[in-house]
Amino acid sequence: MIEAEWWDYEDADELYDAVASDIEFIIDSALDARGDALIALPGGALPGPVYARLAKAKLNWKRVTIIPTDDRMVAPTDASSTVGMLARAFLPIGARVIPLIGDAKAEYKKAGLDADERLGAMKWPLDLAWLVVDADGGTGSLVASPDLDAAITAPATCKAIGVMPAGGKDGRVTLTKTTLMAARALSVACQGDAAKAALETALEDGAKSKLPVGRLLAGTELPFDIHWVA
Repeated sequence: MIEAEWWDYEDADELYDAVASDIEFIIDSALDARGDALIALPGGALPGPVYARLAKAKLNWKRVTIIPTDDRMVAPTDASSTVGMLARAFLPIGARVIPLIGDAKAEYKKAGLDADERLGAMKWPLDLAWLVVDADGGTGSLVASPDLDAAITAPATCKAIGVMPAGGKDGRVTLTKTTLMAARALSVACQGDAAKAALETALEDGAKSKLPVGRLLAGTELPFDIHWVA
């Protein structure tokens, strides 16, 4: 049974503050316990204000490694690049930011294989996986796609995989379900009534869910918080 606690906020600033505080606590706990921290963070509109707040935290950022939960096959300078967003927020304060995309012009499946090979040498599991759910029940690049099954059913040895959204033109690379769900801590956020409804449906349907986030979360035994604002 999935154990999730909902936190509803009066406005977006309250959500940003709460999520940033939670991430800071998880990083600080990892640093105390193991001397370093490995976290996976998403891109998009909602996370930006969270990262601006988090970057002000007084942490030993030089011991923190950040990787995208997923990224598009674009250059880091592109506005849609997750690693570019993370680099701008966290490189100036000393964190290590690891890209998923090595060559933005590569074939997307090859990019996924390359990312998986690079990530294999890192110290796993993640200390935190933060997910943002959209109105279609997708999260990151785990969306409706012919490649979704491969990302959901990949073995534990596979850390990342290339995917192409249904009808899409630009490939992406995403961390797999086994990588994300093996994290020591999990946090989920969503904004708007449609995203909340999709997530509620996904959680209720569990393993039978047709939504990507439902398939991702199905079977997880890790309690987690869901942060939502209208």
